[in-house]
Amino acid sequence: MAEEIKAHITGVVFQITAKTGDRVSAGDAVIVLESMKMEIPVEAPRAGAVKEIRVKEGQTVQEGETVAILE
Repeated sequence: MAEEIKAHITGVVFQITAKTGDRVSAGDAVIVLESMKMEIPVEAPRAGAVKEIRVKEGQTVQEGETVAILE
């Protein structure tokens, strides 16, 4: 079942650490956001495969915005 991975803060996508098709474990960083000069990882809520990345590096995202889809 697909699950959305959402940004838990507003920030700029600093780094995309996983790509489509990658297998991730619960707690693995999928995306790193930068907010107020701090780097904050957005982590996979469970193990699975990354189905889709919905953001690009340098893009501003809002709290609650879907940044990736996990299968």
